[in-house]
Amino acid sequence: MKLSIDLKVNSRGEWLEAVMNDFPSFIQDHANCERKASAMAMHLVAKYPDRLAIIPELIATAVEELEHFQQVYAFMEKMKIPLKQEMGEDPYIKQLLMHCRTGRDERFLDRLLIASVVECRGAERFKLIWQALEEGELKKFYHHLWASEAKHGHIFVKMALAYFPQEVVYNRLEFWMQKEAEAIQSLPIHAALH
Repeated sequence: MKLSIDLKVNSRGEWLEAVMNDFPSFIQDHANCERKASAMAMHLVAKYPDRLAIIPELIATAVEELEHFQQVYAFMEKMKIPLKQEMGEDPYIKQLLMHCRTGRDERFLDRLLIASVVECRGAERFKLIWQALEEGELKKFYHHLWASEAKHGHIFVKMALAYFPQEVVYNRLEFWMQKEAEAIQSLPIHAALH
C-alpha cells in the first residue's frame, strides 16, 4: 500500500538561496507554519468528531507540530529573532484550498490529502535546508524535522485510506500533487517555507 506520491517538481535553487540569505525571515515563517499545522490537525478533530479511527493520530500530530513550534521558537530566542506580529495568509495554502470540494466527505478527503502534500513539500525543503546549514544544533534540528515531515505526509494518506477506497484516495492524491506543483511554481520566491 503506497502512502504518498512523489512531488511533481523539485524546489528551485533560487528558493534555497533566498532562505539562506534571509534565515531570520525564514525561521519566523517556519514558526508560523508549525503553529498553523497544529491548529489544522485540531480543526479536523473539531470538524469531524465522528471519525474515531483517526482522532488519536490527529491529536498526536497536533501535539508534535506544537512541539516543533516550541523547538523553532527556542532557536529564535537564541538568535534573538522575534515572532512575527501577525500570522498572515499563506498564498501557497490559499491556492491549494481554492480547489477543495464542498461536500462533507469530499472536503474531508481533500483536507487530508492537502495536508499530505504540504507535509511532503515541507520534508523536501527541510532536507535542502539541513544539507545547506553548517554543522551544529540547527543543522541537527532540520535533519530531525525532515524525517518528521515525511512521516506526516504518510500519516494523512493512511487516515484517508481508513475512510475511502484506495482508488479514490490515489486518484485524488494525484490531482493534489499536480495542483501542488502548479502552486509552488507559480508563486514568487521568498524566504519562507512555501
